[in-house]
Order: sequence, then structure tokens, then C-alpha cells
Amino acid sequence: MCSDGARRVILCLGFLCAAAFRAVAGDPVQLRVISYNIHHGEGVDGRLDLPRIANVLLAERPDLVALQEVDDGAARTKSVNQATELARLMNMQVAFGGNIPLEGGKYGNAVLSKFAVRAHRNRSLPNVGAGEQRGLLAVELELPGTAERLLFCSTHFDHRPAATERIQSAARVGELLVDWSGPAVLAGDLNDVLGSEALQILERDWLCTNKTELPTIPVERPLRQIDFVMVRPRHRWKIVETRVLTEATASDHRAILSVIELLSP
Repeated sequence: MCSDGARRVILCLGFLCAAAFRAVAGDPVQLRVISYNIHHGEGVDGRLDLPRIANVLLAERPDLVALQEVDDGAARTKSVNQATELARLMNMQVAFGGNIPLEGGKYGNAVLSKFAVRAHRNRSLPNVGAGEQRGLLAVELELPGTAERLLFCSTHFDHRPAATERIQSAARVGELLVDWSGPAVLAGDLNDVLGSEALQILERDWLCTNKTELPTIPVERPLRQIDFVMVRPRHRWKIVETRVLTEATASDHRAILSVIELLSP
């Protein structure tokens, strides 16, 4: 039998534990996510300048960055591992997925993260008519204040006028991630617009973080949005803000930023 004093201590500890659990498990986790096609670090002024790319990103204090058109050891960009160098400049974790051999190195997508990278895998997307090989880089991340892991994906779809490969790639993304039931973010250069067939396929599973078009290209005076951030499952996310960055020299795309909140299950 517990004494009255012991019972009060137990009850007090129980309330403290419950409060601590609510603080960890119940509070939304807010994330600042950027998608940026960096054009292998070469700006519209012809300058190859990775620190400039890093400064564009650092100004927005991102937690997660999806990068496209990233060189890894290619001669054209001085054999630099660009993803690793950007991670060093920004003090972030990194994962790279090479899709195309290029001048002694590789070319593909990358992820930068403030959070611990626990696993990552790069998967090929459909290739129609011997075009550029595209890929989906999926990275499992630990999030602070939650026992859940987040799946963060960076991708880059085909750029050619015909939509055939983009449509197949959108369907393939769903197939590749069918076993992931937890929270996920997909970001990248989709080379297509809101309302297109490829975007409609993705939006069966994913919530786009902007409802109206936010143009990202051409960089000097954007007219079309082809860069996106998407989340799933829909009921787990609150969209706080989505906007296109104003910087118009460092790459041939403007970056897109989404501030999102992961809600408790």
C-alpha cells in the first residue's frame, strides 16, 4: 500500500510525464523546405559560383533543401563534389544521387538536411526515347521532437515538349514510394505545370504547397512554375507559406520555399 505522500509523488510524476509527452508528440514540427535547380552552380552571368548558391539558400534558413542539376566530380565544374561542398558551406547533412555519367563524374539530384540522414536510396525513373536518365533520390531523416522519420525526396523530370516521360515518371514515383506510410515531402523540378497530366497524377497522393501558380522560370522574369514542393499524407500537414525567391542571377531557375508544419498523428 502506498502512503498518501507516495501517491501524491506518483500522481505528480504522471502529470509531468504526460506534459512532457504532449510537448514532444503533440506540438507541430515546422520545416523550411527549398527546391532549387542550381544549373551546376553556373549563373545566368556565366559565373560558376557555389558560394553564391549557398548564400541564396542560407538567407532563407532552410531545414531541408532539394537540389537538381548537381555535378559530382565532373570536369566542367572543376571536379568538385558540389553537393558535399554546399553541405560544408551550409553546415548541413548531405545525400547525392547520380543519374548520368558526366566528364569523369556524375550528374543528378541532391538533398541537404539539418537533420540526421539515416538512409538514402536513388532510383531510376522511366527513360523514353533515349533521353536524359532521371532519378528519384529518397532520404530518410530523423526529426527533432518526434519518434517518426521523414522521407524527403528530390527529383527532376524530363524537359522535352512531349509529356510522355513526365507522365510515366509521375506514376513511377507513386510505385517507388508505395510502402512508405509515414510523412513525406517531394520537391523538385517537374518540368510541367499545375493542371498538367503529370501533376494531376502526383496530386492523387500528394498535396501541392501552392494552389495558384508561382512562376519560377525564366529566371529574369518568371512566367511558368515548374518547380514544386509537395507533401503527404494530406491530413498531417499544414501549409504556412509558399513563395518564390527573388534572386535571379545565381541559376537559370528561381528557388521555391515552403514553410510547412507536420501535425501529430
